[in-house]
Amino acid sequence: MQDDARTPVLIGAGQFTDRSNSENGHTPVQMIAQAIIAAMHDGGNSTLFNHIDVLACSGLTVDAKQVKTPVSGLVRNVPMAAAKAAGIKAQKHYYAEAGGNTPQMLVNHFAKSIANGDIETAVLAGGEALHTMNLRFNHWSKILRPKRHWKDRSGDLPSTIGEVRDGSSAYENRYSMNLPANVYPMFENALRAHYGHSIEEHQNHICELFAKFSAVAQNNEFAWFKNPPSKSDLLEQSRQNRMVGYPYRKRLNSMIMVNQSAAVVMTSVARARALGIPSDRWVHLHGYADGYDVWNVSQRANYFSSPAIKSLSKHALSMAGKSIDDIAAFDIYSCFPSAVQVACDAMGISHSDTRALTLTGGLPYFGGPGNNYSMHAIAEMVNWARENPKDTGLMNANGWYLTKHSIGVYSQRRPKKPFVLSNPIHQKADDSPKINSNAQGKATIETFTVLHDREEKPKKAIIIARDEDGSRCLATCDNTPSTLTALMQEDSIGKQGVLVKRRRKTFFDF
Repeated sequence: MQDDARTPVLIGAGQFTDRSNSENGHTPVQMIAQAIIAAMHDGGNSTLFNHIDVLACSGLTVDAKQVKTPVSGLVRNVPMAAAKAAGIKAQKHYYAEAGGNTPQMLVNHFAKSIANGDIETAVLAGGEALHTMNLRFNHWSKILRPKRHWKDRSGDLPSTIGEVRDGSSAYENRYSMNLPANVYPMFENALRAHYGHSIEEHQNHICELFAKFSAVAQNNEFAWFKNPPSKSDLLEQSRQNRMVGYPYRKRLNSMIMVNQSAAVVMTSVARARALGIPSDRWVHLHGYADGYDVWNVSQRANYFSSPAIKSLSKHALSMAGKSIDDIAAFDIYSCFPSAVQVACDAMGISHSDTRALTLTGGLPYFGGPGNNYSMHAIAEMVNWARENPKDTGLMNANGWYLTKHSIGVYSQRRPKKPFVLSNPIHQKADDSPKINSNAQGKATIETFTVLHDREEKPKKAIIIARDEDGSRCLATCDNTPSTLTALMQEDSIGKQGVLVKRRRKTFFDF
């Protein structure tokens, strides 16, 4: 614990959206700088620009170790370049590893640093210009031309922060379980079976759930889409809403090709007072938690729950002295419907809860700018807390495939208890099933998805199965249209078949 002077508070929040449909739009660094400037001005004191100890940025999508493109690593030190563009100086620069949990993890991490007295003020920021980048570098001839202001090789490499492990194992990579759009649909099919829904009932359920998110985006000035879809639009089968990974059509997928950035400023109560920032502008972190579920998806106990979210949310709420019923508003990480349902189930929130489950409008409709979406949610939470000073809000963020989680409980009210330092919580793998990558013989489908091409033709299945001994095995199947279509049209969870080894892969034969 520490005295009140060392209590961390958020004093500024800024967002920026560039909807220009031109290859001459803002670069990622320019986007981030715009958000930083907005956050600093929101802090209400111009001298704040001279009091920055740390600038930490969410990692750009193209800079993730798993991504290899000609435009990866164009900027040697993203936070340093963003600071220069924003006209500020920071003593230390941090660049985060990949993960949608990053923004909340950064808040939690540097809140502890402030409470410890290690630093006084931190700016946390990030952004993407993937829409502009796609227009500018969408052909080999464009990639070869001079990069100009898109490239900056100055400065030393920044310090890194965050978990460096890959999101999937070599075994999972072999079966294409290495992209969110391939994995989250498998959670969704497992949820449908868990809830006992028919295919039609569940499709209606998730479209109704996400229509509420879309309605929030409709009124958000920073949302990427000006006219987000209705429930009927989400249910519609069309070229604009093609099937991607069954059962998700395009409009139920996170939208990463956006130009959006966000930033927040954190400092100590002592520094906020010294700068003359009114206390009604402060937003407090009443509770927080970071941790992991069983890291590899293939080793999870099931595909419809998150023990980590359950324990982490309980921990964060306990720190805040609150129950889930005391929370007035949420921002539930919404890359796909399964992420929302799993988080709600873990925290004891009804899917039909009348409280807002999102403050932004969600990743498919507000926009999903890579690792930095939740910085927008935190910025919205700061604004919401100021407007609702008697209430408390909670947000969760997750990275990879419901793998790593960060939670924050926020309120404008001053906490009744001193800020507490908390360590990460890791979910143990005690109940993980045995993995048998060489399984053969009779088996049952535990969950699955069918991936589609851009012409909406089914191209291949990813199947997670259990053999007769209860061991788990990853598999694919005959990729003929009739087989893949039958897999989707029938209630295939629990369907029996035979596992056969062919060419280093296991096939599920019906």
